[in-house]
Amino acid sequence: MSHGKQFTLYTHKGGPNGWKIAYFLTELGLSYESIYLDFGKNEQKASPHVDLNPNGRIPTIVDHSNNDFVLWESNAILTYLADKYDTEHKFSASTEDDKYKQLQWLFFQASGQGPYFGQLAWFTMYHPEKIPSAIERYTNEVKRVFKILDGELAKRQWLVGGKYSIADLSFISWTAAGVFFLAGTEYDVQKEVPHLHAWLQKMMERPAIAKVNAEKDALSKH
Repeated sequence: MSHGKQFTLYTHKGGPNGWKIAYFLTELGLSYESIYLDFGKNEQKASPHVDLNPNGRIPTIVDHSNNDFVLWESNAILTYLADKYDTEHKFSASTEDDKYKQLQWLFFQASGQGPYFGQLAWFTMYHPEKIPSAIERYTNEVKRVFKILDGELAKRQWLVGGKYSIADLSFISWTAAGVFFLAGTEYDVQKEVPHLHAWLQKMMERPAIAKVNAEKDALSKH
């Protein structure tokens, strides 16, 4: 079976984790076809997707130039793409110590940001009843994670190795979501976490990120 694009990306129009992969594929100049799964129809938990990803969540990639290699979990995918296709380390750590620092931030993003921010999204927009204590808990977690990042970014421009890398990129979509969730509160992101705010703006202005975000915005209008 021939494929017009190098990668197939199983994703979702609104799912932040899928957009992380689109960002990096675009930064690397790699071609991909996005298949947007309909969560309302539980397509993520049905064939053909669940045959590739037993967890039934997005994103999942198929690398057609590597014997249709399948991989899921967004930060594992970022690491694979960096190791295989960023051989000049333009967007990834080049020293052994920095590789572990990079892993540190990828693990923190996956365990310390994504789940908490996702729970805030769930209890704010999708849970059938309003539970103020849950919304308060996860709103406070967003603020806590923002403070951690802001404190680190006060010391340096980028998280690892003095350059923009997948450590930074991995945070873009959920950080933007967190800013959105806090927009209707008294919490002023630019004032409370100015270093994080500036970091996010720098990343949003990158041509590859702006290109993907324009595609995302166009999809949200359909």
